[in-house]
Amino acid sequence: MTGARISGAAVVRAADAILQALGGDEVMLVFPLVALPNDPSAQLGLVDPGVQQVTFSPVVVRSLNTPNTGPRRRLEFLISSTAVAAAVVSQNAVSAEALFESALGVNYDNDFFHIEDVVTECFAGTAYLYRVTAVE
Repeated sequence: MTGARISGAAVVRAADAILQALGGDEVMLVFPLVALPNDPSAQLGLVDPGVQQVTFSPVVVRSLNTPNTGPRRRLEFLISSTAVAAAVVSQNAVSAEALFESALGVNYDNDFFHIEDVVTECFAGTAYLYRVTAVE
């Protein structure tokens, strides 16, 4: 009997299906807008350039324990690599890591969370899931 080979693409599809089955929630990453008007007040920093929110789905949200002296809430967002790959293209990011580093935070359930850590889960050299830990 020969062993079955599982491709990275199959793992990505399986992860998307599992995330959808476990709730398929939706979160928004908040990014700063980089285009400023050509106005002296904007060049002095007197104008807020604004933000852009990019939606990610499917996502599973898990509550994590927080120490007594730490943040009020700490959540782990399990984000589909398919959604991250689409955002990398739409945001003209160099990589998924650069995308998460440029984010101001995560907007979930009308609350804003600061990104604390991002871990990429890979199988056969293919990213299939991103674990984003964020605090309120």
